[in-house]
Amino acid sequence: MISKRELLALGGLAGLASACTSKAAPSSLSSMTKNAKPIGVAERKARIAKLQALMQEQGIAATLLEAGSALVYFTGIRWWRSERFTGAIIPAEGEMAVVTPYFEEPSIRESMTFGEDVRTWNEHESPFALVAGILADRGLSGGKIAIEETVRHFIVTGVQSVAPNFEIVSGAPVTRGVRMFKTPAELALMQTANDITMAAYKAIHPHIAAGQTSQDITTMMSEATRALGGAVQFSMALLGEASAYPHGSKKPQEVRMGEIILMDCGCSVHDYESDISRTFVFGEPSKKQRKVWQTVKNGQELALETMQIGTPAGTVDDVVRTYYESEGYGPGYKTPGLSHRLGHGIGLDGHEPVNFVHGETTKLAPGMCFSNEPGIYIFGEFGVRLEDCLYMTKDGPKLFSALSPSIDAPFG
Repeated sequence: MISKRELLALGGLAGLASACTSKAAPSSLSSMTKNAKPIGVAERKARIAKLQALMQEQGIAATLLEAGSALVYFTGIRWWRSERFTGAIIPAEGEMAVVTPYFEEPSIRESMTFGEDVRTWNEHESPFALVAGILADRGLSGGKIAIEETVRHFIVTGVQSVAPNFEIVSGAPVTRGVRMFKTPAELALMQTANDITMAAYKAIHPHIAAGQTSQDITTMMSEATRALGGAVQFSMALLGEASAYPHGSKKPQEVRMGEIILMDCGCSVHDYESDISRTFVFGEPSKKQRKVWQTVKNGQELALETMQIGTPAGTVDDVVRTYYESEGYGPGYKTPGLSHRLGHGIGLDGHEPVNFVHGETTKLAPGMCFSNEPGIYIFGEFGVRLEDCLYMTKDGPKLFSALSPSIDAPFG
C-alpha cells in the first residue's frame, strides 16, 4: 500500500486534497502546540553516537545519507531531493561531513544545527569524489559503506565508482536500529500530533451535513487541524461505496443519509506524525453496518492484546486475520475482508519500518511505534476502518488516542 502522502501527491482522487472551499472550520479553535518542543542538538548528537556504536558492532566504516527524513533525523538538515546530490557521511568514528553543491552551501549552513565539515562541488565536478575524500580524511581505505535504505541508485553507483575498495551494504540494520526506537521527546511530539487530530475530528463532526462532498469534509478537517497548530499531512474522507476502497475512488461522492463516512487524517508537530481513522454513518446505521463495524473493532482490540514485548510483528496481523476469517471474511488478504496489512511503523515519517504484516519476524520492543488499523472492505458496498497509533512500553502497548467507542459515538 502506498503512503497517504504519496497518494496526495498524485492529486487525482476525489476528496483527498485540502484546498480551501466555502466550508470553514469552527472559529473557536486555538493552537495546541504551545508546549511542543522540537528535537534539540543534544538528541541529534545522541542519535549519531548510537548509530556509530551500531556501526562499530557490525563492522561498518561509514554510513551515507541523502536529503530526506533520515538526514533530518540524524543531522537536522532540511533539504530536498534533486539530481544534485546533497547528503552526509557519518563515519564509525569521528565527525560527520556534508556534501552539497557550491552554490547551496550558504543555505545548507543555515539549516545545520551542528557540525562544520561542509564540502562543495561545482556543476562540472563529481560530488562523489568528495565522498572519497571524506573517507580518506577519516583514515578509511576500505571496509563497508552502509547506504540508508531510501538513497537513490545513481548515488549508490556514484559512490561505488570512487570507492572500489569499499563494500556497499544496506544501512537498514543500523539506521533502523536507531530510528525505530522513539525517545520521550519524540513520543511527546507524536502525542501532541495525535491530540490535535482527535480535537479536529471532534470539532468538525457536528458540522458534517447531507449533500457535502468529500472535498468539503477534508477541507474542514484540514482547516481545523491548522487552527489547532498541526501541519496537515493528509485529510481523506471516503463516502458511501468509496469507503470500500482503502484509498478511495474517483467517482463523485456526497454525504447521504444512512451511508458510511470513513475518514483517515493526520498531521505533524515538529515533524512527528499522527494517523487516525474513524468510520461512522450519517444517520442511523443498518444492522449490517453495525455488525461489520463491531467486527473491525473487535479485531483492533485483539491486536492490542497480542502486542506484547517479544512477539513477532507479523503475529499481530496473523491473529487478527484469523479472527476475521472465523467471521466469514477473507481468507488471507481477499475481500470481503482485510485487504491490507494491519498496521505500519510511524514517527518522523508517516510510514516507517516495520509493519504488522504476515511474515514480519521483527520482535516488538519498547519504543517502537505503530498504527493499529484493521478494516473490512466489501467492494461495491462499503468499508470500515478504525485506526489508532501506539507505542510499545515494557508492559505492552500504550495508545496515543483512545479507541473509537461505537459507530454511534465515533469520537466519544
